[in-house]
Amino acid sequence: METSHADAAQRPSWRGLLRKKLGRDFALGYLLLLPLVVVLFGLLAYPIVTALGITLQDKTIGMPGRFIFLENYRRLLFEDKAFWRVVQNTFIFTIGSVSLKAVVGMALALVLNRRIVLRGFFRGLLLMPWVAPTVVTALAWRWILDLMGVFNYILTNVGIMKLPIPWLARYGPAMFSLILVNAWRGFPFFGITLLAGLQAIPLELYEAAEVDGASAWQRFWRITLPSLRTVLLVVTILSTIWTFNDFSIVWLLTRGGPVNATDVFATYTYKVGFETSRLGYGETVSVILAPVLIIIILILSPLMLRGESE
Repeated sequence: METSHADAAQRPSWRGLLRKKLGRDFALGYLLLLPLVVVLFGLLAYPIVTALGITLQDKTIGMPGRFIFLENYRRLLFEDKAFWRVVQNTFIFTIGSVSLKAVVGMALALVLNRRIVLRGFFRGLLLMPWVAPTVVTALAWRWILDLMGVFNYILTNVGIMKLPIPWLARYGPAMFSLILVNAWRGFPFFGITLLAGLQAIPLELYEAAEVDGASAWQRFWRITLPSLRTVLLVVTILSTIWTFNDFSIVWLLTRGGPVNATDVFATYTYKVGFETSRLGYGETVSVILAPVLIIIILILSPLMLRGESE
């Protein structure tokens, strides 16, 4: 009995174990973190939980909701044919836009990283599409892509087309137009970020590769891309999230038309939730988007972390 009491006395307490694992001032550290945890809970957890609660209700704007459990999800996934068109449109829009932004941004970053005349001016000019207000951008492109707009005027006068194309009134041309406008607005983010990454690559690597007889393509493939992998992945993740949630460009140019042909998650959520006042159903559309983004981030994040470790 005395031995057991002695063992208990020698066994460290849970406070001792925590102090050993977390440090002597762990209690003060957690106390100082408490305000931040409260703020994060208020800004993130509460809206998320509230949104999930609304998806379980048959709720209209200005009226109390009626609990229907998973009925909104069942209708959305198994009865709403427009929803699957929205999913397809969102992936086409996002993949097309982000890919085009990455290619154009990389090309401009490579050009502006060289010693060219008026390089500072062109670097500043690169930011213009990014800093221009979205409404101004959309209105300018509506004028360019109008049936009697600049684009059709040039194509018909050059002889490429005989008749003007309704760029914003047919599914194929409309989706192409949305991808083009979104890429035009977003490529400066890729360009400026990749340009900063290029300037951090030591010139000695390129000089050594050139001495070894490596071509320009080999230097780009073996030195530039591996060095920019982490930067490129971070920019791609951010751009993918922003493009998935893009509302302004799509709404101002096509309003999701014609007949849901260019609707994406953001515009379809607005139409269902606000134009038809089905707040619960509209909230369900937006909540469905979250797992898709989480999966994309989980796929790309390990690649980014692996690049940092190397």
